[in-house]
Formats: sequence, structure tokens, C-alpha cells
Amino acid sequence: MTGASPWWTPHIHADRRPRLMARNAIANALRSWFATRDFVEVTTSALQVSPGNEAHLAAFATEAIGPDASRQPLYLHTSPEFACKKLLAAGEKRIFSLGAVYRNRERGPLHHPEFTMLEWYRVGETYRSLMADCAEFLALAAEKAGTKRFRFRGREADPLAEPERLSVAEAFLAYAGIDLLATVAADGSTDRDALHEALVRAGLRTAPDDNWADLFSRAMVEKVEPALGQGRATILYGYPVSEAALARPSAADPRVAERFELYCCGVELANAFGELTDPAEQRRRFVAEMDEKERIYGERYPLDEDFLAALAIMPQASGSALGFDRLVMLATGAQKIKDVIWAPVAE
Repeated sequence: MTGASPWWTPHIHADRRPRLMARNAIANALRSWFATRDFVEVTTSALQVSPGNEAHLAAFATEAIGPDASRQPLYLHTSPEFACKKLLAAGEKRIFSLGAVYRNRERGPLHHPEFTMLEWYRVGETYRSLMADCAEFLALAAEKAGTKRFRFRGREADPLAEPERLSVAEAFLAYAGIDLLATVAADGSTDRDALHEALVRAGLRTAPDDNWADLFSRAMVEKVEPALGQGRATILYGYPVSEAALARPSAADPRVAERFELYCCGVELANAFGELTDPAEQRRRFVAEMDEKERIYGERYPLDEDFLAALAIMPQASGSALGFDRLVMLATGAQKIKDVIWAPVAE
């Protein structure tokens, strides 16, 4: 039995090309959208001293060799976030980046080791302004792809409809029967045993070594996420502080952070924050994340000290990252992310 033909086979490319041309049209339209609103497009280096400091984030590692044969460890960035925030500290007010990012240990219908991320920031504006941006991007992508419905794995959504706005606490109660905030204290600390008992009552499997974050993720993946973004997009907001390492706490409820995610057809499309600008608190969160990474994977990534220094002078801002390839997938009806990438990474 022979394997599938490679993507560069002429008849395979001919079948893929309409989606790829739609991809180009959506990218051009996004750039035009930003240009008419006084955003500056920025290009950041793919090589960084730290790829990010989230426990479950896996990066590609490399090294720079100097003329004197000295060696400096570097990583391919998993997001342009650190560099973009340094630019905000430098004085930029509205910026966006549309370019390749890299994540290891990720491959599947919705994951690719190299993918395109749209990231944008608004200085002096709340993360609610980004919710409106996301709604406009859905409509823009639909228009350029020539569709009025987004589809993925039997789920459909109207990209022109106003997105549903749902808090994480409301979603957990509605779809898992769990009172999530009853397991979170006023200072943001979490009660692992209380959440464990709630998952057991909801009929979800657990493991003896699951911590609170593991239990939260399991309920999200198995109960909450599949119900989101059906019929219309869902903006899921108000994540527990412990699940928003780069977001500032909400002024209305310190148990939750100014973080939202955009879902459509059960697919996560965007992740947005009211940005944390306290370098001491950011350092504390990063160290905690790296301690957890070391516990699980036996490794940790360095902190970007330059980034932490920039936070001290960075103005209040909101920012979002959107998976561009996933947006194109939904707009074109593709079922695999590699079907909307011009030249996929070899398997």
C-alpha cells in the first residue's frame, strides 16, 4: 500500500489552491483593516532568549554560535508577545503582527509545529475593545472566503451574528454542573479537593496526582469547549487568575482575570488579555509556571529579564493572539490545518 501523495503533487495542489487563495485574501483584508485604524505592522525576531513561561508550552530549542565560537541558547518564539510588549514600552500605541510562530509537541487537525499567529495590541483600551475586533474579523473572513456559515466537524456557526458573551463560571455551571468559583478564594488561591469532588459528581475521570489546573483543563476540554461557538461564536471571559498568567485581575472580582477566549464551532480561535504590567507579580507567576513545568516535564525555560524590565514602563494595554490558520479553516470548510498552509512541515 502506498502513502498519500505529497502536498506538492500537482493535482493535490490544484485541490488545495482555492483555500490557499482565500487565505491570502483574508490576510490582505486584515492588513487593510488594521491600516485604516492606525495600527502599525511590526515584525519581531523568531529567535528569543525565552519562548514563553507557561507550564505546558513546548518550544524548539537552538543556539547561536558567535565568531569566537561562544554559544548562546535560543528558542524559536511561540508567540511575538514578549517582543510586542517591549515595543509598547518603547512608545508604540497600536501594533499588530501577522507571522509564523513555532510550538513543539503539537500536531493534529488543529495543530501544526509552525503556524501563523495574528497578534494585536491597543494601549489605553480595555480588553472589551478586542471582543469587538474579534467579531469584525469573523465577518471579514467570511466575506473574503465567500461564505455565510463556518463549519467544522459537524458544527456550524454564523460568522455575522453577534458573539455570545459567557463567563467561565457560567459555562462551567451550564455545561458541567460545576460551581467553579466556589473552589477559588478571594486571593486567587484554589481548592483542589473541592474541584476534584465536583468533577467526580459530574462524572468526569480524575487521577490521584491531578492538581487544580489539571482538573480545570479536563472539565474545559470534555464538558465546556465542545458546547461553545455553536450557532454563533462564543466569547468566554473571566478566567480564574491562576489560569491567566499574563493577565491582570478583574477589578470587579479578584478571583478572575481580564482574559477571554474566542470560540467558533467548538474551536478556540483567540486568546486575549487585559495585560498585566506588574513586573514583580509577573515574575512570581512565571517562576510558579516553570516550577510546574519542571515537575511535569523535567525542564524549565529561562525568564526574559529584558521583558520583565520593560513591563515596569509599559503602559496599560490590552492584547490578543488569534490563530490565523484556524480562522481560515473555518471560513473555507477545511478539516485539517495543513490544508490551509501553503507548504506544510514534513511529517
